[in-house]
Amino acid sequence: MADTLPGPFTRLRGRLTPTRILGVPIVWLFVAFNVLVGLWMLLSSVKSASEIFTSPWRLPHELHWDNYQRAWTQGQFGQAAGNTLVVVAGTALGTLALGAPAAYALSRITTRWNSGFTMFFALGLGVPAQVVMLPLYVVMNDLHLVDSLFGLIVVYIATSLPFTTFFLTGFFGTLPVELEEAAALDGASPFRTFWQVMLPLARGGLVTALILNVIQHWGETVFALIFIQSTGHQTLSLALLGFLQQMQYNGADWGGLFAGVALVVLPVLACYVWLGRRIIEGMTVGSVK
Repeated sequence: MADTLPGPFTRLRGRLTPTRILGVPIVWLFVAFNVLVGLWMLLSSVKSASEIFTSPWRLPHELHWDNYQRAWTQGQFGQAAGNTLVVVAGTALGTLALGAPAAYALSRITTRWNSGFTMFFALGLGVPAQVVMLPLYVVMNDLHLVDSLFGLIVVYIATSLPFTTFFLTGFFGTLPVELEEAAALDGASPFRTFWQVMLPLARGGLVTALILNVIQHWGETVFALIFIQSTGHQTLSLALLGFLQQMQYNGADWGGLFAGVALVVLPVLACYVWLGRRIIEGMTVGSVK
């Protein structure tokens, strides 16, 4: 019977596997749920506190943009946004500056220890943050880097290096070796070959790693809560927690709280919507050699 069906119907039946039939609707339901939650959060951020509870699923009768103003001033989100930009930028650039040369060396230097070093970085992905938090705090306190943006950057770089190095190792492995051989014949040193030849070719992987680091650390809370102790150095996630604590004493400002959540979430969401395709392309290329 299958042989008598036309070509398009045969291909369609081949695509309709049980996994696809069950998986595609589940994925779309998950996407729709997240979109609805995001829209509800944005609508709640411009509602009054009474409207949030009396009509949570309706459009606001009046847009209360003053919620964002209160979150920005009373919640100190302005200073926290500047601190977060410094920490995220320093972490992303520092992680790439250390991870890219290490990944290139692991992908090109062939020794009996090479696979062991690569596995060492891969094992770092499975170490929970709670395991290293106490000894890391002791070390950072001895170095006088607690309650410091620079200290937080150092912690973020240390915890981001395993994934970044492991990811870029696979990406550098996809680049042709013949280009390095041609550069060596032209008299280029290994450092010049890496800097002027291989690094520009790995721009897609570098941009992907950069974006993933930005998304990961923009709203990070655990390490920031441990290593930042003053309001002058707090990041956006800590400012949101502080604003939530203020509500216990100054009254429930749910509109301002939703506005604060939007200020934390929207930049990351906009970054992913804008550069999501590049992230997927970079991870796909880096996963296939």
